[in-house]
Amino acid sequence: MESRGLVSSVITQNVDGLHQRAGSRNVLELHGTLSRAVCLTCNTPEPRRRFQERILALNPRWEAEGTMAPDGDADVTLDRSNSFVVPTCTRCGGVMKPDVVFFGESVPSSRVEEAFGMVRESRVLLVLGSSLTVFSGFRFVKRASELEIPVAIVNQGSTRGDPLATVVLDAPLEDVLPRIAGS
Repeated sequence: MESRGLVSSVITQNVDGLHQRAGSRNVLELHGTLSRAVCLTCNTPEPRRRFQERILALNPRWEAEGTMAPDGDADVTLDRSNSFVVPTCTRCGGVMKPDVVFFGESVPSSRVEEAFGMVRESRVLLVLGSSLTVFSGFRFVKRASELEIPVAIVNQGSTRGDPLATVVLDAPLEDVLPRIAGS
């Protein structure tokens, strides 16, 4: 849809690079990305692959016990977890974490302002597959409504943004998106 000029930008709450793999280029990852780690002290980023290599080098014989869940979680005993060595920042020695916004954290203000700019430049705000339960996404529907930019929501089930929307479709994305893209 972006390559055909139907979409100018994408603001996503996904952290998995899904939109980029689908061909989108102008993507703002509101909640960050799992493709890199970042230092909590100096904010130095590091590609996730390189960070993973450092994890494996520091923990050559360390393996999770039990079955690993699809999201990477695994049950590990306290004794085993105490032996795990987490790599520090290569620049300042600080604590590293995935470059994602965890529950309870705030989206960086610069990222929020960039997203607000994308909303301001839009002719329509199209919300796809989100209940808008958390404020981090809902705030853009509110802003579009304040700016009198039409809001179209496609989701299975009601959303927090429905009262502010110009159009609401309660339908599966796989039914609606091909029709939007084909028009």
